[in-house]
Amino acid sequence: MEQQFEEVSLSEFFDNNQLLEPEDSGIIVFTEKQKSLLDKVLPSLKEADHVKYDALKSRLQDLQSLAASIARFPSLLERHALSTGERTPSALIDSLIQHQNEGDSTLQLPSKAALGKSFLITKIHTFSSLSKIARNINLDDSLVQEISTETVTMMYSLLAEDVYLNYVCDRTIDTELRQEMAMSLLLLWEHRADQTIADIAPVLQLIWQARRKLAPAFGTMMGTSELLLISIQMDDMWAHFIKEKLGDNGISQAMEEFLFGISYEQIDQLRSILRTKGIMAIGRDEVSKFLGVHVKTDAGLDYRDFYSMYTLRRDNARARARMNLPGPKKTLEDYFIQFVMLKNKEKQKNDAFAK
Repeated sequence: MEQQFEEVSLSEFFDNNQLLEPEDSGIIVFTEKQKSLLDKVLPSLKEADHVKYDALKSRLQDLQSLAASIARFPSLLERHALSTGERTPSALIDSLIQHQNEGDSTLQLPSKAALGKSFLITKIHTFSSLSKIARNINLDDSLVQEISTETVTMMYSLLAEDVYLNYVCDRTIDTELRQEMAMSLLLLWEHRADQTIADIAPVLQLIWQARRKLAPAFGTMMGTSELLLISIQMDDMWAHFIKEKLGDNGISQAMEEFLFGISYEQIDQLRSILRTKGIMAIGRDEVSKFLGVHVKTDAGLDYRDFYSMYTLRRDNARARARMNLPGPKKTLEDYFIQFVMLKNKEKQKNDAFAK
């Protein structure tokens, strides 16, 4: 006989002074969606496995404590008198834009940014564990999928931080846009949530899923047209991006890297090899043999696979930009997020003009 569990609010698992709200900490500890998912899993887990329930409860309390610690650091959105002088959001934005030293910027960033990133990574791992727990205690597949989707959405916030930093430091784009990207970065650091990314994360995830279902023919662009046909039906913003921007050489090259799962340089090398050998195209499983090195051309739907392949493309793009080498200087995600932000800005101006 199927057991019935009473739904219990997440707030009952913590003391009142432990449960932080967004306005208390700055950081959004759990969104309403995340609270709802936890409310659905925790009562069932308590009945099914009290040991794992206690372990998860402890992890959630650790997240609360971490958020409380970060809350004690000065807000990035307010004026503060610090030991090094007065800091305002405007001054912080100017500092981010003017800082152009090459290399890793970790030590140039506010402490709250570094601590918040650790909080977000811990939260991502927690929800990844939650999806496995939900599956192991035989909760509905739809609930398991909801938790997995929420985990992936949080991963895109890590990606967004990279994208915003990339544009903030890019002197080739308009200063006003760089300032807007810097403001988005401050909001992300302050709250560890981003509305732009929340809106486009489902689109990027659908494109990633569509990419995995294709069997592109290496050496040609066969497969790209299939991706376009599939993706154009999925989201108006993505369809506009494809129609308006795919003619841009850098964006088409970034699309190839995303689609084929290998670098621009490897794509170019592979095409040269196949032309020399008179071979029209090969499959995914033959790429490593022809290049003479092992390359991972495919990946699963795990959020870590997506982020790993994204960061590889990101690092390659930054290296090309730094050394002025041929190939895409940004990732597909960079280009798409910039496109969305510019479209939203244009819409806001039109709406204001209409009033």
